[in-house]
Amino acid sequence: MSVKNLIFLALLAFVPISISAEVFEWGDTWIFITAACAIVPLAAWMGAATEELAVVVGPTVGGLLNATFGNATELIIALIALRAGSIEVVKASITGSILGNLLLVMGLSMFLGGLRYKEQTFQSVMARLNASAMNLATVAILIPTAVVITSNGITEPTIRQLSSAVAVVLIVVYGLTLLFSMKTHAYLCDVGEAELETHSGEAGERPNPWLWSGVLLVCTLAVAYESELLVDSLEPATESLGLTALFTGAILVPIIGNAAEHATAVTVAMKNKMDLSMTVAMGSSLQIALFVAPVLVLAGWVFGQPMDLNFNPFELVAVVVAVALANSVSSDGRSDWLEGVLLIATYAVVGLAFFYHPV
Repeated sequence: MSVKNLIFLALLAFVPISISAEVFEWGDTWIFITAACAIVPLAAWMGAATEELAVVVGPTVGGLLNATFGNATELIIALIALRAGSIEVVKASITGSILGNLLLVMGLSMFLGGLRYKEQTFQSVMARLNASAMNLATVAILIPTAVVITSNGITEPTIRQLSSAVAVVLIVVYGLTLLFSMKTHAYLCDVGEAELETHSGEAGERPNPWLWSGVLLVCTLAVAYESELLVDSLEPATESLGLTALFTGAILVPIIGNAAEHATAVTVAMKNKMDLSMTVAMGSSLQIALFVAPVLVLAGWVFGQPMDLNFNPFELVAVVVAVALANSVSSDGRSDWLEGVLLIATYAVVGLAFFYHPV
């Protein structure tokens, strides 16, 4: 068993610990910390179950399964926060997930992979296609905010209607990107399979679909429960820790929800599978922008919450910077450790700015 899996296995202990913290009223700070630690391994097992089921159902349905559950943990946390009325945290988590994937994950992958291999290569064609899609997503989340800033007296219902219309367009585009990557141009997107940590593929054994469906169901329910604990304790816990809602949503929540996926991207980069690492990092950012964000906007109508795409201007500036830098670094189809350092340094600067931002 790999070191990564051993760590995730050990972190599972935080599931009963977080429940104990809630039952015995240890305080909001301890509930928040233990619930956050519990979500990390549960997200990893959700990812493992999704990969195993993808092997069983074949490349097309498997690709759709991965596309649907790729950011399930972040979506669950965001939906629960949205239902609780933590709109600013939800919005910050959307931009924070994009920043984390494009700057931190890609940066760590390039840096650690570059330390082991002098230069690594990946498909520049797919990098440019992903960059184009990311540019569209960036424009789409910029427009509603620009309308609010440049209009006098625009009403909240109007901006919500605009956001909902934009959300529908983004979901349609997301569907078309899946069609492109899984059907019409699948040959461009074939970057190989990640090594299954369960080694079922290596042993020549076909994964048990009932077992892994059960694992996926149990982990999803457990993530939902832990997310309830996390969200309920979030505001008092972060206040006691001296953190703002903006920093919590943009930095802490994405790291908690994405930790397992981050580890996968870095691990495969260190095995010189940079194509797969880039697919994880950029693909996750696209899924957040084109699928998760629009779903949350539409869910706002269901929950009766005023969720829209009118973001804090500083968040949008950070996203534009991240997208521009990530596109610049990835456009040539090669990477080295210095490019990784540049991305990580940018994330550090942005993270510090979020920390000191008064909101």
